[in-house]
Amino acid sequence: MISYAQSVLVVGAGPTGLALACGLRAAGVPARIVDAAPGPATTSRALGLQPRGIEVLDRLGALGDLPERGIKLRAVVINVAGRELTRLAVGGTSRLVKRPGVTLSQAAVEARLRDRLAQLGGAVEWGQRVTGTDGADWVVGCDGAHSQIRKAAGIGFPGVPLIERFLLADLHAALPLARDAAHTWLDGDEMFALFPLPGTDLWRVLVPQPADQPEDLDPDQHLALIVRLLAERTGLPAGAVTGCEWTSSFRIHRRLADTYRRARVLLAGDAAHIHSPLGGQGMNTGLGDAENLAWKLALVATGRADERLLDTYEAERRPIAAEVLDNTSAMTRLMLGDGAARRFMRDHVLVPLMNRPFVQRRIWEASSQLRITYRRGPLGSAGPKIGFGPVAGDRIADLDCTRSDGTPTRLHAELGGRWAVLAEDDTAARAAEARLGAGSVVALRHRGPALLIRPDGHLACRGDAAGWLEKALGARPRQPAAR
Repeated sequence: MISYAQSVLVVGAGPTGLALACGLRAAGVPARIVDAAPGPATTSRALGLQPRGIEVLDRLGALGDLPERGIKLRAVVINVAGRELTRLAVGGTSRLVKRPGVTLSQAAVEARLRDRLAQLGGAVEWGQRVTGTDGADWVVGCDGAHSQIRKAAGIGFPGVPLIERFLLADLHAALPLARDAAHTWLDGDEMFALFPLPGTDLWRVLVPQPADQPEDLDPDQHLALIVRLLAERTGLPAGAVTGCEWTSSFRIHRRLADTYRRARVLLAGDAAHIHSPLGGQGMNTGLGDAENLAWKLALVATGRADERLLDTYEAERRPIAAEVLDNTSAMTRLMLGDGAARRFMRDHVLVPLMNRPFVQRRIWEASSQLRITYRRGPLGSAGPKIGFGPVAGDRIADLDCTRSDGTPTRLHAELGGRWAVLAEDDTAARAAEARLGAGSVVALRHRGPALLIRPDGHLACRGDAAGWLEKALGARPRQPAAR
């Protein structure tokens, strides 16, 4: 039982901040979470959970019925110059992907995370604007692209704009389109995209704002422009639009924080990295940040690890964000035809190439984020992979397991902020618990060498769990003072 902990303040109650607060509380740290907004958002830009995002919520105990409430996309249809060129299969299962992603509002994800936070004894403190440490031992900025915490810590956020301005809208429209597919129209440097949202006729619109249009459009002008572009760029009837839930606009930037940590301040989610929304990676990358940071910060805040463990957070997660930035930037330039040469390659080579099954599988598995590994990080395998099976730092699939009493279970269902030891008996689990604390480790049956699984579902080590923990967590630091 943890009877002391340094205080942790999470700033920002979006998906990243909520997931972090849930992860900390599940690990025994009574973190606070605050947000400057007066209450929860009812609209959102993000609209999908990739398979890895679903896994993160599952391990947090926050998934609930979200997969049933969302739309399971089966295809991305790409039309070029009025003709369908590619039907990219997504959402299927493979050796890697066992559960497909879903399309649904970010607001629904946040609501489910708030429910889980309440189950863990926490609640968002709304209307609280924080720009410094506010007396906390640790502060995590999850407060978005314009993060005040990042600015107060003096952390740079270099980058470049990719596209001047995009228009967003959630429209009610009776369209003759499959609602298990996303639809994109490309013609020269023009683009129009439609994504189905839960309901009978609700669609998310994403379209670059024409250069000849003023930025300060009122809501009626904004909607009228989107409806006109719908008819002009897709050939669908403007009269099919029967209503509008909301409209917005934004600029696409590519930015990555200089560092994820400065002294007692850390960053996660959009406060650390922003990029194009094409590919649906943003919310899912933030959820991955939160899960990675939660177990490390929990160990440090409760005196079970040296604070140098927090340096592995940036070492593991910043390269992931850099890769996402590169991939989404390239996709955005491709889809928007940045230059005549790129348009030719897009229309005559790259888009047609997407019809090939092996290309589709690679795109789908990459976007799922299930190939993420930390084997090259400071907690990963030191050398090249030899032989079969996972190595330290690799993601471990949601295995069917057995508890010590013989009860069937799933690996990811047993984590929830805890470590897992898969072994033939409880010896390795007891050794790990001696270092991590009572109740921090679950013992599961597994034939072969013992596997120590981190709370984020990645392999810590094979065999000597106690030895790996001593090396990774450092000498036992002085216990934080009780508050």
